[in-house]
Amino acid sequence: MTELPLSIAVETAADDAAIDRLHERTFGPGRFARTAFRIREQTGHERALSFTARVGTMLVGSVRLTRISIGTTPALLLGPLTVEPPFQSVGIGARLMEHALDVARAQGHRLVVLVGDEPYYARFGFRRVPFGQVTLPGPVDPGRLLVAELVEGAFAGVSGMVSGSR
Repeated sequence: MTELPLSIAVETAADDAAIDRLHERTFGPGRFARTAFRIREQTGHERALSFTARVGTMLVGSVRLTRISIGTTPALLLGPLTVEPPFQSVGIGARLMEHALDVARAQGHRLVVLVGDEPYYARFGFRRVPFGQVTLPGPVDPGRLLVAELVEGAFAGVSGMVSGSR
């Protein structure tokens, strides 16, 4: 298969409406009730750590990172990661993930958490958070709460409630 001519760029305010429509198509109205959405809603995502993917001028994917704290430890919450349905399964999500994590690491961030499927996210260094070590202010399947260390050992001794931070 020929690789798509994909460009990845920092998200701008001009992307907001297109990203909102993408989220609506891929996640539906139930996205507003999810615990991770509620955290992002309180804090807002970090624009400099949020990226879009385009094929030509068409927005085909987006990933956002939000500053949070786990107890008193600074971290990032990844998500949503979304790709237009016709462009799924061709590596766009993986390229967005790798780019976002590389930029976060380069900017000195140490930890990223997300709520998602471990089989998909494990290839990016995410692993399941031990039960009860980290809690969110709402219901989350504990098997889907994942963490990635951007710096080796950064998760050692970290525990507590996730909260948004500005």
